[in-house]
Amino acid sequence: MKKILNKPEDYVVEMLAGMTAAHPEYYKLQGDNGKVVVRATPGKKGKVGIVTGGGSGHLPVFTGYVGEGLLDACAIGDVFSSPSAEQMADAIRAADTGAGVLRLYGNYGGDVMNFDMAGELVEFEDITCSTVLLADDVASAAPEEAEKRRGVAGMVYAFKIAGAAAEEGRDLDGVTAVAQKAADACRSIGAALSPCTVPQAGKPTFEIADDEMEMGMGIHGEPGVWRGKLQTADQIAGEMMDRLLADMPVASGDRVSVMVNSLGATPPEELYILYRTVKARLEGAGATIVMPLVGRYATSMEMTGVSFTLCKLDAELEALLNAPCDCAFWSVR
Repeated sequence: MKKILNKPEDYVVEMLAGMTAAHPEYYKLQGDNGKVVVRATPGKKGKVGIVTGGGSGHLPVFTGYVGEGLLDACAIGDVFSSPSAEQMADAIRAADTGAGVLRLYGNYGGDVMNFDMAGELVEFEDITCSTVLLADDVASAAPEEAEKRRGVAGMVYAFKIAGAAAEEGRDLDGVTAVAQKAADACRSIGAALSPCTVPQAGKPTFEIADDEMEMGMGIHGEPGVWRGKLQTADQIAGEMMDRLLADMPVASGDRVSVMVNSLGATPPEELYILYRTVKARLEGAGATIVMPLVGRYATSMEMTGVSFTLCKLDAELEALLNAPCDCAFWSVR
């Protein structure tokens, strides 16, 4: 294992200390164990709070999206490990200004269980919560079992859209409804070329030959839909778009935002090569691309690979996507 670190067990705590020290205008730490990140400037009184939580190793997801027009607080666990229910309860308390709190996170067993427990803990403190789960990874379950799918990069769109709705003063029911609409409008798929290494494990999360790739692999190394010889960029992008559009077709006149996301080690040059095909496919179907996102938005440590996310927009979602937001990793002005 080659990583720049001190002790593996200190990886997350030292990362959070460095991130908040580098960006004090955006982030500060809160909670008993120092693994809850909150906005440096809290939301105004009466604004619906939005919290998320999950394991480390996916920056900018999750903590990076704490900021104005985005998230109010985030509970973060060790690499690829769920934060505790107590941490999640601390995040909910930090986000609450009296108007209720939306829990917005990915569909993973540990996160669901612990956020449910956190909700029970704060219920006795008269904090009202709602929940929206992201389940956008089309490779993880068939459409008829879509509720079982993993939540991946579609979370970024949901954070942005829900955050804008909360910022403009919608109530908890309104923010929850539009967050659910955004979640339902997103479809994602990934492809991996190399594994990553969790510091405390000290070995790659899976093995794959130098000349192989895996289509549909999850962001923790969950199995994909096939493994075979590495294909060309156009072939990879073509199949990923085929699978996304089979699950959520687009038609002439549709407006769609698309994210071409590095899983960590894939450079921007290769993302732009892939984006050529994405753009051609969407425009070939008569769709209009809104705010294309090409870069590093939801990673899996140093995994080489890419994910595509499509977010089909109506007028409401598009207006909220274009609303101002600001954090260390993404700003819309």
